[in-house]
Amino acid sequence: MSLTARSTAPLPDCPPQEATALSAAFDHVDTLRRDGFGGILRAPMIASPVLSASAGCELWVKLENLQVTGSFKERGAFARMAALSADERRRGVVAASAGNHAQGVARSAGAMGIAARIYMPVGTPTVKVNATRALGAEVELAGDDFDAAKALAVAAAETSGAVFIHPFDDPVVLAGQGTVAMEMLEDQPDLDVLVFPVGGGGLAAGAGLAARRIKPDIELVGVQSDLFPAFANLFHDTDRPVGGFTLAEGIAVRQPGELTSAILKSLLDDVLLVDERQIEHALNLFIAQMRVLPEGAGAVGLAAVLAHKQRFAGKKVGLVLSGGNVDTRLLSSLLLRDLARSRRLARFRIELVDIPGQLSGVSEIISEAGGNVTDVAYHKTFSDLPAKVTYIDISLEAQDGAHMDRIQAALQAAGFRVELAGY
Repeated sequence: MSLTARSTAPLPDCPPQEATALSAAFDHVDTLRRDGFGGILRAPMIASPVLSASAGCELWVKLENLQVTGSFKERGAFARMAALSADERRRGVVAASAGNHAQGVARSAGAMGIAARIYMPVGTPTVKVNATRALGAEVELAGDDFDAAKALAVAAAETSGAVFIHPFDDPVVLAGQGTVAMEMLEDQPDLDVLVFPVGGGGLAAGAGLAARRIKPDIELVGVQSDLFPAFANLFHDTDRPVGGFTLAEGIAVRQPGELTSAILKSLLDDVLLVDERQIEHALNLFIAQMRVLPEGAGAVGLAAVLAHKQRFAGKKVGLVLSGGNVDTRLLSSLLLRDLARSRRLARFRIELVDIPGQLSGVSEIISEAGGNVTDVAYHKTFSDLPAKVTYIDISLEAQDGAHMDRIQAALQAAGFRVELAGY
C-alpha cells in the first residue's frame, strides 16, 4: 500500500506515524469518492416525524441497511481492498467478522478477482454466513466470538501469506467508514449531533474524524450494548463486565482496537449504554414506524436517544441504521414479543368443566368480543385439577390492551375462570 499524505484535516492526538497514515487514508478515500467509490450506494438519509415526536428531537436516519451487503461495512472494506498492491492481490486476503465486514470483504474481493477466506464466529446468524458464501468467499465457522475468530484469521494470514483485512483497526478502513458522515453532513449540514454504534470502533472513529473535518463543533456520541461495554469502560474509567448474549452481535466486541480507542477517547463527547429491552424496543419501532429493517447493532442509536431524551432534547440528531442483516427467525420472535408487550397478543388459561360445548362457548364469546383465536392447547391428562375439570391455554389477538381487557371481562362475565397465562 503506497499512499501519499497530503491532507491538512485535523486529527486526534496520536503518534506522528499514525497521524500521517490517517491523513494519507483520507486522501485515498477522497480520490475513490471522486471516482465513484466502487459503485457503493449513497444511502438515503430520511427524517422520521413519528420517531422525532417520541424522542423530543429532530431525528434523521442514514439507511445503511440498504447497501448491497446490508451494512455500512463494505465502505471500509472496499477502501482497504482498493489500496492493495498487485502482489498483495495475488496473495489473497483473510478477514474475521461477525458478518457484515465479511460480506464487504467478500464483495470487493469478488469484484477485484481476489481470493478471500473469512473466519466467522460459531453462532453467527445464518443469513450472514450464507450471504458471505454467496459472494464467493471461503467461510470458516470457528471461535466462540469475534475475538476468537480474529485470532484464527490472523494466524491463517501469517501462515499463508495472505493480507489480513482488519474490520476496524486500520487507517484506510476507518477513512472508508468515514464516508458515512461525509454524506450525512452533505445532505444535512445543520445536524447538531451524530450518534454511532461502537463495537471495535471503526464506524465511530472514521465517521467521527470525517465529521470533524467538515464541522469541527459537531457533537459525537457513541453507543454500546451494556453487555459489551468494553470501550465505555475505557471512556468512563469503569469496570463493567463484558460478555453475554446480545441482539447487537455486530458490536459484541470484547476489546476495541488500539487505534480506534485512541481516536475515540479524544474524539467522542459521550458514550451511552443501552440494555437488551431498549435495543429490542428500538428495533421494533424502526419496523413499525419507519418500515425499515435493522439488525440489533443498527438500532442502538435510536435506543440511546429514546433512553436519554433530555440529553438530545430539541437537537437535530443524525443516526446511522448501520445494518439490516437480521435472522428471519429472530425477527419473527421479536415481532411477536412486541405484540405481546403491547397486549395485542395474549394467552389465557381458562378453567372448564369437562362437558361437551364448553370450548365452543369460549370461542363464541371471544368472537362476539372481536377477538381472534390463534392457538388452543387442551389439557386434561396432565393436570392436578379434579377429574371433571380441565383447562385450556388459548392464544388470541386483540386491537390493543383495552380490547384484550374487554375480552377477558366478557369471558369472566359468562362464568369462566380466566387467568393470564403469559404474554
